[in-house]
Amino acid sequence: MGKLFGTDGVRGLANSELTPIMAYKIGKITAHMLSKETVSRAKILVGMDTRISGTMLGAAFSAGACSSGADVINLGVIPTPAVAFLVRELKCDAGVVISASHNPMHDNGIKILDSKGFKLSEAFENAIEEFVLSDIDNLPVLTGADVGRIVDNYDAVDLYINYMAQIFKDINLSEVKVAIDCAEGATYHAAPEILKKLNANLHVIHNNPTGTNINEGCGSTHLDAIKKFVVDNKMDIGIAFDGDGDRVLMVCGDGNEVDGDQIMSICAHYMKEQGKLSKDMLVITVMSNMGLNIMAEENGIKLERTAVGDKYVLEKMVQEGAALGGEQSGHIIFLEHNTTGDGILTALNVLNIMHQKNSTLKEINTKMKVMPQVVVGARVSNDKKRNFDKEPTIKAAIDALDKVYEGRGRILVRASGTEPLVRIMIEGENLDKMTKEANELKSLMEKHLGAQ
Repeated sequence: MGKLFGTDGVRGLANSELTPIMAYKIGKITAHMLSKETVSRAKILVGMDTRISGTMLGAAFSAGACSSGADVINLGVIPTPAVAFLVRELKCDAGVVISASHNPMHDNGIKILDSKGFKLSEAFENAIEEFVLSDIDNLPVLTGADVGRIVDNYDAVDLYINYMAQIFKDINLSEVKVAIDCAEGATYHAAPEILKKLNANLHVIHNNPTGTNINEGCGSTHLDAIKKFVVDNKMDIGIAFDGDGDRVLMVCGDGNEVDGDQIMSICAHYMKEQGKLSKDMLVITVMSNMGLNIMAEENGIKLERTAVGDKYVLEKMVQEGAALGGEQSGHIIFLEHNTTGDGILTALNVLNIMHQKNSTLKEINTKMKVMPQVVVGARVSNDKKRNFDKEPTIKAAIDALDKVYEGRGRILVRASGTEPLVRIMIEGENLDKMTKEANELKSLMEKHLGAQ
């Protein structure tokens, strides 16, 4: 696989690129390193999304952790942000999620959170990579009472459900017709339960996971399903989560999409009104729409931009003392209440704003004008995606587009941190022209970089 960690943990084709042996080794070295930092034996939470390979990889990771003396609490299927909350609530040394988030079912991943619910430091990741990619295993061999054990705690998710409901206990959603798409993923139980506690007039689709249908034609990466349901059933709002519940996108009653940038615009403006937007600052990535810049400038909000990836957004938020940050994809962090993107928390914040202002989603989504933007992904060989600009033909094509859009828009080309893709984004005035140019560059990349 080359370098293991991307922007959101380790990911790959389950049982091929990401194997049980690799998961075992990651568990073993993670627990060993934690044991050097804790007085007693390390305690690690392990949760997963609904992928069929989750139990296989979770068992392998847990076995490796136990072999290094850690105790593992198996949470079963649970949203990623719930693990981030529970690692603090249960005073554990680490939380692990077996998930590939929005990726197709055949992929899987391992993301590791520290005792505060933050993603691992680069030094910790590098130490794991060095051990896993090496043929040398010089870790101590533990026996007898020194090995760890695995216990199940499938009810721990209720602590997260109650926490979310408690934050928003003062709102009553009985008059709001809410449709949610659980992407056949990890939110299939938690999201409906939380909204029921808030008396929402709730309608749920895609919450019957089979292990092989996660993200399949549904969820935040496939909005047609929720759009159709909202319009056909005259819903007030549609909410679509991704496979592990750390992202969310929304749909107005008329079927129009509200992306992560627009959600951040809504929340940042409201939080500033309430005096809760720390330093009047919003942290975004370079992929965010230029319309967000205009909104921020008009409303006295300071923007901080980072590289793409929620880990970089979170690092900047902590560094600057910001309360809100996120990505266009709908991965949004409300640092007062959680340490990672939380789709359910984001949805509840928007529903709360609708409640407080007695308004529809469309009515509160007026602060930001979205600039025309095209994003496509060129499917390339994983080992070539980070060096796409070393191919002369591709570099020349990108340079030519840079000149075309200089002063009239922008082009951004980057390797995906989670998939074998190079993402191409063009922002400008003519949508048809941008679409044609983006797809031409995509075809060129797939031709020269070995499309899979």
